[in-house]
Amino acid sequence: MADNYIEKQFESYQARKAAWEKENKYKRKKPAARTEPVNHPCERLFHNHSKKVVAIHDLSGVGRVSLMAVIPILSSMGVQVCPLPTAILSNHTQYPIYSFLDLTEEMKRIIGKWEQLDIHFDAFYSGYLGSPQQAQIVEDFIQKFRRPSDLVVVDPVMGDNGSLYKGISEDMVTEMKKLICLADIITPNMTELFRLLDLPFQENISDTELKAALKALSDKGPSIVIVTSVPVKDDPHSTSVYAYNRFGGRYWKVTCPYLPAHYPGTGDTFTSVITGSLMQGDSLPIALDRATQFILQGIRATFGYEYNNLEGIMLEKVLHNLDMPIQVSSYELLE
Repeated sequence: MADNYIEKQFESYQARKAAWEKENKYKRKKPAARTEPVNHPCERLFHNHSKKVVAIHDLSGVGRVSLMAVIPILSSMGVQVCPLPTAILSNHTQYPIYSFLDLTEEMKRIIGKWEQLDIHFDAFYSGYLGSPQQAQIVEDFIQKFRRPSDLVVVDPVMGDNGSLYKGISEDMVTEMKKLICLADIITPNMTELFRLLDLPFQENISDTELKAALKALSDKGPSIVIVTSVPVKDDPHSTSVYAYNRFGGRYWKVTCPYLPAHYPGTGDTFTSVITGSLMQGDSLPIALDRATQFILQGIRATFGYEYNNLEGIMLEKVLHNLDMPIQVSSYELLE
């Protein structure tokens, strides 16, 4: 009986095997994995990626300055921020005390790893740099990584109110003059504008003189020069931003109310909105409008609180405004 059982089990196995072989013999083979480039519009749609900007700034644990302003603003505008930190601080340097960790050597290592990984960026955006050596590192980094279509934005942070900031040397000014030659866009204030041109600081300047200064600075390399914190003659309650675009040779101006309060990081905030707007495809005057209006909204949202101004403007209360269209344009085209 056992022999009959085994024989029947073997016959059943042979029948299943034959059926399986017959099925696979005529079964349609799966197509090989595609190796040709993606051409169909629907397939290209899913290969889109967020634009990447490498942000070369310091990182402060307290105070909405540098990377603590750059990252939330550009992220809110749909741009991926890749930080290249120049230093780590407990809090920014306008507080009476702070800790400071210099990352000059680490910057070189970070850049080296990015080069090994063949990482590319759509924009380079530098702000406060702590030494001439850091400026040289940034220059080499841009020259090595930059592609023809990439945007370079330099905020040449060096001083304000006619004087250099503490710790900014003449050697730093010299290196900054070299760095701006690599930029597409620079955003100096009035003090930095005159320093970059080797001219004595003037608090009051005519439109004609300012336009000549913007063009002279553009001739050194950057296509677009935007100067901030320009006083308005006979109106202490207003301040202006002027811009020159070498492509077309046009000058733009945006004027907004001046509120008597100082908040660190407004320069970082302004240039971040300019960068994000242009990466989104806005025109230069619209980018100027968005940046100045956002600063004004942030100051107004913060001004009424009993609040330590050293912490900067309350970005959390106004970031959503970056998703809204400009309601009233205030830019002017200067003749």
